[in-house]
Amino acid sequence: MRAVSGGTPAVKPPVPGPTAEHGLSGHLVGFVEALRARGIPVGPSETVDAGQVLTVLDLMDREAVREGLACALLRRTTQRATFDGMFDLWFPAALGERLGADDVEIPRKPDGSVDIIALRQMLAELLMQDPSPEQAQQLQALAAQMVDQMGQYQAAGGPSFSAYQTLKDVQPDILVSKILAGLAQGMDNSDFDTEVARRAARDRIREFRGTVDAETRRRVAERIGRERVATYGVARQAEDADFLRISQTELDELRRSSQRLARVLASRLAARRRRGRRGEIDLRKTLRKSMSTGGVPIHLETRKPRPGRPDLVLVCDISGSVAGFSSFTMVLVNALREQFSRVRIFAFVDRVDEVTHLFDATTPLDQVTKRIFTETKVVGIEGHSDYGSAIEGFAENFPDAVTSRTSLLILGDGRTNYRDPALDTLRELVGVSKHAYWLNPEAEKMWGTGDSAAKRYAEIIEMHECRSARQLTAVVGRLLPI
Repeated sequence: MRAVSGGTPAVKPPVPGPTAEHGLSGHLVGFVEALRARGIPVGPSETVDAGQVLTVLDLMDREAVREGLACALLRRTTQRATFDGMFDLWFPAALGERLGADDVEIPRKPDGSVDIIALRQMLAELLMQDPSPEQAQQLQALAAQMVDQMGQYQAAGGPSFSAYQTLKDVQPDILVSKILAGLAQGMDNSDFDTEVARRAARDRIREFRGTVDAETRRRVAERIGRERVATYGVARQAEDADFLRISQTELDELRRSSQRLARVLASRLAARRRRGRRGEIDLRKTLRKSMSTGGVPIHLETRKPRPGRPDLVLVCDISGSVAGFSSFTMVLVNALREQFSRVRIFAFVDRVDEVTHLFDATTPLDQVTKRIFTETKVVGIEGHSDYGSAIEGFAENFPDAVTSRTSLLILGDGRTNYRDPALDTLRELVGVSKHAYWLNPEAEKMWGTGDSAAKRYAEIIEMHECRSARQLTAVVGRLLPI
């Protein structure tokens, strides 16, 4: 057997691997199910389209298959990174060691150990070359050799592979200056050209790291199974990232998608509002009208609905790891401003202050967060989360914020640092408001552990777990009043 074409070296006779029960179509269905498990919505029609794509493409051209399936299955560009990771597992470039990888030999010292200095020089020379199919094949072959010879370690179930183990001694990031010198030959010495070459060098190093990561996942998947590797080795959708463990890249992606999520929520609220225009059944009028039909209520009479958009008040903890969750939710709800008669946003660490005026359509979220800390009084003397102080300060300093027309949303994990949680004050606020909900980014099993007062708060206010943007969107879309 040989690897598919498209710049990928051939492979040695493959080790036995799992086969789909129903051939290629069964394999495609398994791939679609794996994409769904990683948060990419793929429907039956997209699956049928993907099957049609496979009937017209050259299955030996792996990159053509990749692009064809991506066109058929994906709806947004943000899903591409996850798709590529899953594709590499379900449609691997090879099985076992690659044929042709031996054409690139890793330099060694007389004692047999890897010559790191010479290996760095070899890698730098390859990365200096202009991109071409031949250069890509050489880099892939070098990555395969490095993973096979330098990335092996002994795991509990037998030998395995590690991208960190492969690259820890080579440290390709230190080659930027050497690659930059090679790329700068024949270019002007202007600052612009130098910066372009520097970015190109960093991009090539990052792409090589990605090649090593992909090769490592392929080899590990052969040992422990692709389904298991997919759970931790493939980029997840930003909407599924845990707010308390979200990376900066994922948070930036959420910021860019906040307007799209806001449009989704707005359409849901508009649909609910349209359904609500019919009004509730007026039982008394219906029964009176049924006298003309012998007491059979054929014609239903409804009460005239009283349209009126409620007020919305957010009270958000912006301390520590909760800050990403709260700041994203504030931006999301602020984008829904037109759905409510008034939106007021309050933030706190151990003191509470109104921050509504800081949100607009042009200021980036990270700038809003900086302005909250520099232009408002949300941090007191100690600067540690104090829900009790914040709740009491909110009730005292903003007594007109919560009325009988107000929907109150409190955002935070409820960890009080063992201070007074001000339960009585919260109970009064909930009693005055029309609706009151608490959105908690912690897993429900963690509520009440350590300094968490979440379970005590949950006895007073309806509390919902919101660990990811997808979960938050679903909860907010269900809870927000019309």
